[in-house]
This record gives sequence, C-alpha cells and structure tokens, in this order.
Amino acid sequence: MSTWSDYPILLAVAETGSLTAAGRKLNMSQPTVGRRIRALEDHFGTPLLKKEDGILVPTSFGHSMLDHIRRMQHEASAIDRSSATLETSLAGVVRLSATEGIGTAWLPRVLQVFRESHPDILVDLGIGFRNYNLAQREADIAIRWMSPGDQNSLIGRKVATATFGLFASPEYIARKGAPQSLDDLANHDGVMATIMNDKQLWLMENGQAKHLPGRVTFRSNSIWAFDEAVNAGYGIGAQPLCGGCHGTMNIVRVLPNVAQQEDIFLVAHEDLRRSARIRAVYDFLVEAFAQDAAFFLNGGQSTFENNTSSMACGGTNADNPDHVHAPGRRMADAAE
Repeated sequence: MSTWSDYPILLAVAETGSLTAAGRKLNMSQPTVGRRIRALEDHFGTPLLKKEDGILVPTSFGHSMLDHIRRMQHEASAIDRSSATLETSLAGVVRLSATEGIGTAWLPRVLQVFRESHPDILVDLGIGFRNYNLAQREADIAIRWMSPGDQNSLIGRKVATATFGLFASPEYIARKGAPQSLDDLANHDGVMATIMNDKQLWLMENGQAKHLPGRVTFRSNSIWAFDEAVNAGYGIGAQPLCGGCHGTMNIVRVLPNVAQQEDIFLVAHEDLRRSARIRAVYDFLVEAFAQDAAFFLNGGQSTFENNTSSMACGGTNADNPDHVHAPGRRMADAAE
C-alpha cells in the first residue's frame, strides 16, 4: 500500500485538531479524511491520533511520524523552490495571493499595466483570508496585512499603510441618525465581516474590538457581501478610505475624526526572489504600491485611475489569509 498521499492528511489533522477542519484545509470531505487516517493506522498497526479535551492530538508514535513528515515536506518544497530559482525566463506562471478588496478590485487593473511590458507572465491570483504557505509553494508572492509573517525564510517589505474609517448609507443615517461619539455606537446597528482567524472587521485596540455596535444586523465572510450590506443600509461598517467612499457605493463617513491605520506587506520566499519572472512581479508591485501610497493612506484618486473603475481596497484574506485584514494597532478619536 502506498501511504505517501496520506501523510499530508495526518499532518493537517494534527495541525487543525479535527477531521472536519483538516478536510476544509485540504478541500476534502470529513468522511474521506477519516477513512484515510484509519487506513494509515491499519497500515502501521497502531493508533496515530487520540482525542483529548475534544481535540485530536497525535499519539507518541504519531508525533514521531509527524517529525519525519515535516522533514519530507520541507525537502519536497525545497526541490520546488530550487527549480524556480533556476529560471531566468520572463515567461510562465507567478502565483500571487491577496485578500478580497486589494485582490479583487485593485490588483487586476494594476496588473494590466504589468502585462503591457511582460505579456508572457501569467499572474495566477489566489484570493482568501488565510496565509498561503510560501515555503510550500502555495504562492510565490503574498500581500499580507499587519505583518509579513514569522518565517525566517520569508522576505517581507512594508509597501503601504491604509487608513480605515466608519461608514454608513444615507438611508441608514436618515433612519437612525449619525453617531456623535464612539459611545454612541452602542445605540447603532453594525455590519461585520468575519476575516482571517475569525477576526471582525471593526475598530480594534491591542487586538481587541472596541466600541462595538449595539447589535450586529449583518455578518459575512465575504467583503463583497459586507460592502453591499453597508450600502444597503444594514448599519455602520469599517471601511478603508480608499474603498468605501469610491465607486458605485452610496455611503458616507460617520465620526470623521475616528481613523485607524493598518500596514500592508509584500512577501516572498528568499529563494524565489532569484527567479526572474517572480522578481519582475515583486518589483512591479513594490513600485505600484509606492505610486498609490497617498491613495491607500488618504483615499481620493488612485494614480491608476485611468486603468481602474473601482479601486476599493477593503478586505483582508486573506490570504487574506488568511491576508489578516482588520483595522488595528492605531486608533485616534479627535472628536472626544
């Protein structure tokens, strides 16, 4: 029996703590994950997982197997990266990961400019709030919020800072009135986006949501649906200045002196930056973010406006991620 394909399944279960979560991570059904784990245990004649406090954890033998599996995975990824670094051609695929917003509204139009000078490079864009694993070649380049990640093998560069504010539709304001202070938010409806690691897109301070609305009337893991809900009058939502006040959205800013800022990082594996086509995409994006630095920070018009119909940047896998995209770290309220 070949067990090679079952090893990543065991690793996913050990890392997530459940068959269901591992299935989501691997895009497999829960019964299939369970069946493959049982087959692996039958092959070795011993349990590999046990349940503790409702979570699946490795047995002693399972732990020893995982050590080998991780080394195997690392070596396999190194082979992939080595093949990429040997490429000097400005042709082929570059996998780029980003969150909704930047990935769905800003990047496609900006990358059209890149195609004019590099028509033979295909950018394969992955959208999500989870962090794509660059060491395992899930992506070659990632756009991430808040930090570049903690892997020593990654090269991360801060490329922009985005400012967030609170927005609502004129219809909602006519019906409920506009808040006059942060304390007033307790008397208002809120629209929430569930983003990376189940964080909420809202005002954050030291990693905690602050000044929450009195009730949440709409919640989604899609920034697109979240934007539409704010636009439709469900309540107040946190939006980037370079997104919510542009395009077709009919919304206005409330508490205009309340603002938060979040850094955006461009990340690549140190090996892959030696690939000509990956470096070309990376360098282009560094310059594109630099050109639009004022747009991300203050809103207004993008320097790519002629190539862009709606330059909204709200949304964080992500990847992000995943690509965390939640207002955080810095908050100012000059109104109080």
